[in-house]
Amino acid sequence: MAESAVAFLLDKLSRFVVYEIQLLGGGREEVLYLRGELEHLWAFLKVADAFEESDEELKVWIKQVREIAYDTEDALDEFTLLQVHDHGDGFYGSLSRLSCCIKNRKARSRIVSELQGINSRITNVCKGYERLLHKMNKAEQGSGSTSASNTWQDRRGDALLIDKIDLVGIDEPKQKLVQDLMKGGCGREVVPVAAMGGMGKTTLAKQVYDDAEVKKHFKIRAWITVSQSFKIEELLKDMIREIFRVVSRPVPEGLDSMNNNRLRRIIKDLLQKRRYLIVLDDVWRLHEWDAVKYALPNNNYGSRVILTTRNTDVASTSVTESVGEVFNLKPLAPKESWDLFCRKTFQGNACPTYLEEICKNILKKCEGLPLAIVAISGVLATKDKRRIDEWDMVCRSFGAEIDGNDKLKDLKKVLSLSFNDLPYFLKSCFLYLSIFPEDYLIERMRLIRLWIAEGFIEAKEGKTPEEVAEDYLNELLNRGLLQVADTTSDGRVKMYHVHDLLREIIVSKSRDQKFTVIAKDQNVVWYDKVRRLSIHNTLQNVQENISVSQLRSLFMFGVLEKLFMHTIFPHGFRLLHVLDMQNARLKKFPIDIVNLYYLKYLSLRGTKVKTIPSFIGKLQNLETLDLKHSRVTELPVEILKLQRLRHLLVYHFKLESYEYFHSRYGFQVQESIGHLRSLQKLCFIEANGGGSTIMTELGKLNQLRRLGILKLRKEDGKSLCSSLKRLTNLHALSITSIGKEEILDLQHLSSPPLLIQRLYLRGRLETLPHWLPSLHGLVRLYLKWSRLKDDPLEFLQHLPNLVHLELLQVFEGDVLSFRMGGFKKLKVLGLDKFSELRCMKVEVGAMPCVEKLIIQRCKLLKRVPEGIEYLTKLKVLEFFDMPEEFIQTLRPGEKGSDYWKVAHIPQAYSTYWREGGWEVNSLESLSEGDNSPRPNTIILKSHDLQTRWK
Repeated sequence: MAESAVAFLLDKLSRFVVYEIQLLGGGREEVLYLRGELEHLWAFLKVADAFEESDEELKVWIKQVREIAYDTEDALDEFTLLQVHDHGDGFYGSLSRLSCCIKNRKARSRIVSELQGINSRITNVCKGYERLLHKMNKAEQGSGSTSASNTWQDRRGDALLIDKIDLVGIDEPKQKLVQDLMKGGCGREVVPVAAMGGMGKTTLAKQVYDDAEVKKHFKIRAWITVSQSFKIEELLKDMIREIFRVVSRPVPEGLDSMNNNRLRRIIKDLLQKRRYLIVLDDVWRLHEWDAVKYALPNNNYGSRVILTTRNTDVASTSVTESVGEVFNLKPLAPKESWDLFCRKTFQGNACPTYLEEICKNILKKCEGLPLAIVAISGVLATKDKRRIDEWDMVCRSFGAEIDGNDKLKDLKKVLSLSFNDLPYFLKSCFLYLSIFPEDYLIERMRLIRLWIAEGFIEAKEGKTPEEVAEDYLNELLNRGLLQVADTTSDGRVKMYHVHDLLREIIVSKSRDQKFTVIAKDQNVVWYDKVRRLSIHNTLQNVQENISVSQLRSLFMFGVLEKLFMHTIFPHGFRLLHVLDMQNARLKKFPIDIVNLYYLKYLSLRGTKVKTIPSFIGKLQNLETLDLKHSRVTELPVEILKLQRLRHLLVYHFKLESYEYFHSRYGFQVQESIGHLRSLQKLCFIEANGGGSTIMTELGKLNQLRRLGILKLRKEDGKSLCSSLKRLTNLHALSITSIGKEEILDLQHLSSPPLLIQRLYLRGRLETLPHWLPSLHGLVRLYLKWSRLKDDPLEFLQHLPNLVHLELLQVFEGDVLSFRMGGFKKLKVLGLDKFSELRCMKVEVGAMPCVEKLIIQRCKLLKRVPEGIEYLTKLKVLEFFDMPEEFIQTLRPGEKGSDYWKVAHIPQAYSTYWREGGWEVNSLESLSEGDNSPRPNTIILKSHDLQTRWK
């Protein structure tokens, strides 16, 4: 982790040397010397990182380097602040400049003195460099791996010795995996077993490997442990020894001196005419698989390779090169988890009723992870069952138990391996997740913007920081360190979740490395020079008058008290980069923010702030301004000074009426909005104030990825089209007319942005835009109030990648036909308020992938769509506010009932108004011929409807 701090500092030093070193006077030599020494240390840290967990002396040394990096960064930032004061004009401005000049001279002298002290410290630190380097080289030459890796090998050996009687929930996955090995073609197939650490991949693979049917089918079987201490020569030699042992032949002479190619040839020749099963256990990286795969012949004998890995990228890549399918091992189901927990904790006896709630809360933290359940059960098994307080303490202090209990040491080591294997730049990103509370759903774009503001994202040629951050997220996901919590219908990840136990690990590491202070109770461990502070639930956790002068990031989660920044932090935090006050109890824009020169990320989302003051223009480094769901409807003209602004989010929703459910409100935009050339996201601007001038200005924002426009008038359409053709990076576009009868004039667009993936058009269309069918990358399309005379499906059905289609009041015809071969990838279809629609037809072969169909408020539609039975992949069918005559046709007892057409659909519902609210009934309950509410009835309140149709 010190490697990350040093890398970040070196980047800052490089920019400092170019732009500001001449202002430092006598401190120039100090900075140049410091940079040279840090470059040497950075190279060493890349090697040292792998040894940190197993060497206490090295851990202390790395801590010293990290603190030097932090102190140097503070000194450089303090110096830069001296140069940015705005003193104004006239006599008082001159007086202010003179006063500041005297102060700056003293401050500059102090900073030079600090740098001299830092250089003295770094000289002392470097004295230990040679000794530690020699120590690590000796360790590598000796055992070939760290003691931590050796301990891990011992634990993997334990997994191979587990008796089947001690296993829970393994029968079904084992049976499935055995079938995968037996079926299939004659070619060599790879069957990767992928899951996070501790899930039981090795245990499952060993049960399959030892299965009697598998032994009979594969005459040659070999088990090879790869692990983190991977060395290709040793791995190939291990394979040769194992395979030659199985076939009862002596190992070739001179094996130890053979090169890789010779070793691979021996393995290939031996397996060429045999059906074999090779297990490669614990493959961490792609190059490990690449090193072995060419030694395993594709010999048409039905051979198989089982590959266990924590990395889903390794798993998916290995199967693309041969026929095969990734086996994603799932967590234990709740019942299986409880069975295993009771078996290990109470030796097979039932859990005492008075301990059940505590035990289930403890078990919830394990989230179905078998290793965790077994480990925590081992701790609880020794507890006195009469001491409820001891059991409750384990539940409340789970993180402390993992840190301090020897019985959980192996669990911590297994889970930490994935973290330790991360490159330095991902370690910072992953540790950063410790700021979020337990069970918190982490929004993807929020996390990306925070990482960028923190400076964690490395520059890569040809990619924006957001795209690089997306790569980082995918890497953490592939390594099993993040879990997807929610996705959009077109497959984009919306929310992530961190496994509770992994979160405890990173909270512990974050505390050890002074990365973040988490204030969530009265027993917060504070330390000098807090750099990140995450406050959970209440401000009472924050010590009075605590110094946060070095603070870089401040977060508020669930804080309901009234917020007065100057009261909580009277000494301020001039170096702050990130201020996230989402959903805080805040009515006014905090005046303290005016002095935050370094601020890059400001979120007042969900607060009651109404106005933004003009001094917002002083935040020259601001990149993200998130005012979503606040009460802001206008921004001052000074917003145009924020040349680095990349994400500007200013909009909220209001529930208006039953008919339209909600309305979206944006903000009045400045006519010179084109000055903000760095903008990537701009949502939502209200166009009625500036009209064509604003639409023309938008064409200057050629970095835009997402654009939202409200209250567009017909006469502004031509100017907008002229700008849109220049926005070649646009991925998402939302346009709403000033009224539902106002025409959206979008026919002037000759060449639309071809990267558009999501398109939302709300307003009347005389005809469907001629360019719409050319958007081959379009995955989501929402049309509202179009009122078209011609069937739009004729033009939309051949969009090759369309996944989600919603149409509200779009077509005024009486027949809607989905043709054979149309909408090949569509998964979600919503039809709303087709006032003249009397018949809907689905031909065989239309919408072959559709999984969800919603039909609502089509008052003249008397029957379910003709041919709906052909939609064999349909999982969810919803009818909302349909006429009673329509509902009648769904009752199986009625003459000519259509119930048989939808009976195969797992989730089929009808929603209609009853006194007191909207009522959702399953069609199964409706089929009983009774309109009374059923146990499975859901009553939707207005807030639910607003969320549902937003």
